[in-house]
Amino acid sequence: MSLVLSAVLALALQNPPPAAWTWTLYGNEAPLVLAEEVPDTDRLRTTLSCQPGSGTVTLDLYETPAATGFARITAGDAAATSEARAARGRMETTVRVDHPVFAAFVTTGRITVTIGDSQTVVTVQPAHLAKLRRFTDRCAG
Repeated sequence: MSLVLSAVLALALQNPPPAAWTWTLYGNEAPLVLAEEVPDTDRLRTTLSCQPGSGTVTLDLYETPAATGFARITAGDAAATSEARAARGRMETTVRVDHPVFAAFVTTGRITVTIGDSQTVVTVQPAHLAKLRRFTDRCAG
């Protein structure tokens, strides 16, 4: 019995749960955050955050080398350029929710951020697109 339990536990540790998008609202005055993370772990992949009504979203990429410079952001046929900043183990950039690249992201669930030779694709699975749309509506200014 304990051999079977040990095998199941070892398998679970090798295959952590898949990342999922979670909606977090920290009060009325704090930012809204939509995060892609592996539940019940400290593994955070991506966060989208904004002050409600600001019209601007900050995109934090945790599995991307922290870089400073300019990021090329693409989604669908749309593209944008935004300043990239290294910030405590993550790369951070911003985009306006009314920009065509963000509108394409909300529609397709896929956005690509390129900085130098590093490219990161952020994907919001179809089951989570409603969360992204609601987040965008709350951020819009």
